[in-house]
Amino acid sequence: MRRPRAVRPELHPRRALALGAVLVLAAGPVALAPARSAADSAVPAAAAPPAGDAGTQLYLEHCASCHGERGQGAQRGPSLIGVGPASVDFQVSTGRMPVSREVQQAPRRDPVFSAADISALVDHVSSFGGGGPRIPQVAPGNPGSGREIFAANCAPCHGATGAGAALTDGWVAPPLYDSTAVQVAEAARVGPGLMPVFPNQVLDDRQLDDLAAYVQRLRDERLDRGGNPLGRLGPLAEGLVAWLAALGLLVAAARWLGRRAAE
Repeated sequence: MRRPRAVRPELHPRRALALGAVLVLAAGPVALAPARSAADSAVPAAAAPPAGDAGTQLYLEHCASCHGERGQGAQRGPSLIGVGPASVDFQVSTGRMPVSREVQQAPRRDPVFSAADISALVDHVSSFGGGGPRIPQVAPGNPGSGREIFAANCAPCHGATGAGAALTDGWVAPPLYDSTAVQVAEAARVGPGLMPVFPNQVLDDRQLDDLAAYVQRLRDERLDRGGNPLGRLGPLAEGLVAWLAALGLLVAAARWLGRRAAE
């Protein structure tokens, strides 16, 4: 009669771990590979930008966290593939980008980058492909014709004087006084925010030049609230200046009459 084969009991997890440690120690020192976290294994390391490539470096430092390393977009920012040079130049030159936090509509600010850095960023984003509007070459235009174009297409949102106005759902049409001629043309071509796009079929280059010329006139004149142009302070402040001037004249006249009477 054959003796039954002894069944080897299963090792308890703690005993198995201890046995493994004993075997490692018995085998002598070994080189251990550094442990990689789940995040390290999921996200590949970014390739270092080429030496001297300012646009790549600026993009990786200030834009990639929201728009992706190749402009493909992410949870915090839309794709930049195909937006075109005009869109990038408009957003960066007006200081609306980059932002430190997510906002519905970034306000105009002083630009973060120099003109050279902006040009490098535009070139880098353009390398993602997809075309898009190029930066317009604005020529001197006719402000008279531009006024008609502005009244028909821009005044309903930005106001007849370009002072801006509130729109729906917390959006605003910003004032245009700080806009350069190129930025006016860029905004018309790309339609930032809720602004509609005005392609060449709607406004040709000459009309765009006229529009930019009229907005520049608004920028130079600002908002004339009436009265004499005493710094364009408005009728209330200018009326106060007039009353003070009249009061000074009355005091001077009274003193002159008083001296005449004393003689």
